[in-house]
Amino acid sequence: MRLLKKLYIKLVKIDDTPQKIALGFGLGVFAGIMPMMGPVLALFLAYVFRVNKAGAFLGALFTNTWISILSLVLSVKVGAYMFGIEWATLYKSWSMLWKHFHWANLFKISALEIVLPIAAGYIAIAFIAALIAYVAALMLVISIKNARKKD
Repeated sequence: MRLLKKLYIKLVKIDDTPQKIALGFGLGVFAGIMPMMGPVLALFLAYVFRVNKAGAFLGALFTNTWISILSLVLSVKVGAYMFGIEWATLYKSWSMLWKHFHWANLFKISALEIVLPIAAGYIAIAFIAALIAYVAALMLVISIKNARKKD
């Protein structure tokens, strides 16, 4: 709770523009949805794009672990749709790949037929979620900063 309170104070009291704070949060949401990347990728992206690091970290924490099962299912369905594959078949192939995982399998053609659609699905849902998070965070930060100006 203490960390979240510090992040909230940094977000509200920081002298960044609402757009930089919201973009940081959106990038954090994007990074948090991507498997095994989360906060580290969020902070890296925030550094590269010179946006609010606290917002990026908070966005990654918001999505990283909490929605991983949902994001896997959505990425399978979206990736299957994008590549014209039956989603149940793709999910079954994905499960079998991980059940009998070997690094050498990742370089086989069949593994690319599994990994590529799922990766594309992850990128698509992460982009959409990040866009929604950006707009929501922008509206929230603007309203909080306006309320603070009135006080």
